[in-house]
Amino acid sequence: MSADFIARLVGMIAFSVLGVYWGSYLGQMATKSPSMVSFTVEQYAFTIGMVGALAGLILTPLITTRPIKALRAKMARVSAKSLFSSLLGLTVGLGVAALLAFPLSLLPTPLGQILPFLGVILMGYLGVAVFVMRQDDLFAIFQSFGRGGGQPAESSQPSGANWAESRTILLDTSVIIDGRIADVARTGFLPGSLLIPRFVLNELQYIADSPDSLRRQRGRRGMEVLAALQKEPAIPVRITDIDVEGVREVDDKLVILARQMRCPILTNDFNLNRIAELQGVSILNINELANAVKSVLLPGEMLCVRVIQEGKESGQGVGYLDDGTMVVIENGREYIDQETNVLVTKVLQTAAGRMIFARPDRDY
Repeated sequence: MSADFIARLVGMIAFSVLGVYWGSYLGQMATKSPSMVSFTVEQYAFTIGMVGALAGLILTPLITTRPIKALRAKMARVSAKSLFSSLLGLTVGLGVAALLAFPLSLLPTPLGQILPFLGVILMGYLGVAVFVMRQDDLFAIFQSFGRGGGQPAESSQPSGANWAESRTILLDTSVIIDGRIADVARTGFLPGSLLIPRFVLNELQYIADSPDSLRRQRGRRGMEVLAALQKEPAIPVRITDIDVEGVREVDDKLVILARQMRCPILTNDFNLNRIAELQGVSILNINELANAVKSVLLPGEMLCVRVIQEGKESGQGVGYLDDGTMVVIENGREYIDQETNVLVTKVLQTAAGRMIFARPDRDY
């Protein structure tokens, strides 16, 4: 049974009992002043008791479970650091208000009665606001005390292993299906633990069970990549049951979870990339990494390319480098299915990647 259903039953019983007592009281009052139309005490108790039961059945969730669920959802969106800072700030603010309450209470009436109460509200609010605003500095001070406080700045920085263990990277479904994450993680360029929420696994399983053969193949590939990541001893992979209540979309859950944990999201999804950046969440994009590590060529450099097909323009040939960069070769049609030396004439960076324009070496 759900909490709403139990709350409705309890509320119906409680309100019906109150209605019976109230109806009995009204019935007794009504019998003392009889009129032309009069009901008995039992009729009053039964009628108002039924009205109370109906009111309890309808209103109880609105005053019990619904506010509690809304409060839980709100608290789930607040990070542990912000929650601790708020509690500490409230404690300090109330302490300052308590110190000010005695001298303020000595003021003439009505100031001596109103100002202590206003001081509690004002100091409590200021304490929470200031401590939340400076929470990063506050935790930095706590960490310095935890490290001994007297160590130099260089030694206070975490070592490579400790920093890697303390860093968390959230994985999106798209980057697991892509498969390149396993190779990138093995190189050591992603220090930290890879965190996979349960709702991402559920989406991956849903794709793997899809009736569409292509989607099913992609989902199973993601499962294989995840299994390979878990078998790597040098790559810490954790699966968490942390969920975000009140949100259904996986992308929205990832963004909220990343904001709470203050960690980046590893993804290939362009829409998730844009949404996360708008909300101040760091994004690690495998496609951007692939474009960044491609070989840099300047006009005038020589390279060897195998021409594999014709280009869009007349006489053009098209080839590809080992990293997938497209090379458009002027007058390269006659070299199809051959390897030839070409001279780079222009390098163009597009949204899809880098494109190189070249000419056969014999033209110079």
